[in-house]
Amino acid sequence: MKNVWLNFIYGYARMRIDGPYGERFLNRCIEYNIHIWSIKRVGEERIVCYIALEDVKRLRPLLRMTSCKVTFTERRGLPFFYKKMWKRGGFTAGIFSFVIVLLVLSNMVWNISIEGASPKVEHELRLAVQEIGIKRGNFIFMLPSVEEIQKKVTDQIEDATWIGVKLNGTTFQFKVVEQTLPEKQERLNPRHLVAKKKAIIHDMFIEQGQVLVKRNEYVDKGDLLVSGFIGKEGNTQLVPAKGSVLGEIWYKSEVTIPLVNQFETLTGEGKTYHYLSIFNFDLPVWGWKKHRFEKAEAFERKHSIRLLNWTLPVQYKKKQWLEKNEVEREYTVDEAVEVAKKMAREELKERLPDDAVIKGEKVLHQDVENGKVKLKLHYQVIEDITTEQPIIQGD
Repeated sequence: MKNVWLNFIYGYARMRIDGPYGERFLNRCIEYNIHIWSIKRVGEERIVCYIALEDVKRLRPLLRMTSCKVTFTERRGLPFFYKKMWKRGGFTAGIFSFVIVLLVLSNMVWNISIEGASPKVEHELRLAVQEIGIKRGNFIFMLPSVEEIQKKVTDQIEDATWIGVKLNGTTFQFKVVEQTLPEKQERLNPRHLVAKKKAIIHDMFIEQGQVLVKRNEYVDKGDLLVSGFIGKEGNTQLVPAKGSVLGEIWYKSEVTIPLVNQFETLTGEGKTYHYLSIFNFDLPVWGWKKHRFEKAEAFERKHSIRLLNWTLPVQYKKKQWLEKNEVEREYTVDEAVEVAKKMAREELKERLPDDAVIKGEKVLHQDVENGKVKLKLHYQVIEDITTEQPIIQGD
């Protein structure tokens, strides 16, 4: 099979040998390592066979030695195919132009489909995808990947719970699942409000129920704050207690910051290479010189080339090398303390409810050991400490 393909690539011819010494001529060909095959006798003085195109020029001395006549009846292979195509230049140019235009059109955005979105969300989504570059006529391989597009539009459209993105041929399909907020229903079941944490009462905003605590009063976890029993003794009724009780809570945090930090950062310098990847073989298209960065990080992006509804085994590959630089940052003790405070505050905010407020901050202990600053911090936080406790009949 390998020889068949090689013969086709390099070209071969069907050869007719006339003369009384045909066998002698064939023996000479074999002796001089001339590649011939499919030998057949078709007459008393006529033999036909096939010969590689590269060996044709070596036949003349052998013909003189054997007094045979050779006629080439067929020519096959790529070299002869190219000559035929070259003679039909207009037809060939038309075919290549058609294929190129088809490839270009098959790798452009021609439609944007949005399903499941209200008019408002659909309008916001169309504006968002236009900012990304998804417009009719833009090349698909110049756009971010489907996963990146999905993340960007999902983060940007607040009224959508989930946005699915799919590339179907030359059409970007967006499927939207909008947020469905349940209607707020008044809770009719009787209940108390109790403390969920140790705290000192800072402030109260009670809509319904009997308040059992005062400002600046210490409460423990589980203590009753607002009772669901209202009215005078002997004439009480059950209600769902409503409101919020703000308490002052104490948090402790420990942070360690090295005085000398080493880290890598991108300098902003880079070099971009463009390839056509054919069967995982990268063929450079633009950018041939190797970058001269001592340290660099590579970022790769691939896009498949399509022809109508078929994905070809060809990819456009963009590879960026961004220069990295090692940076050494040295803090003074005061600077390290400030960084530690900021870090501890950010970590605390991640653990707190959104409506919590950090009232105060105090350094309990500060120590410098082995090139590191260690801090113990105390925080005063104001947050809602209420949680519900159902009232069971008979309590």
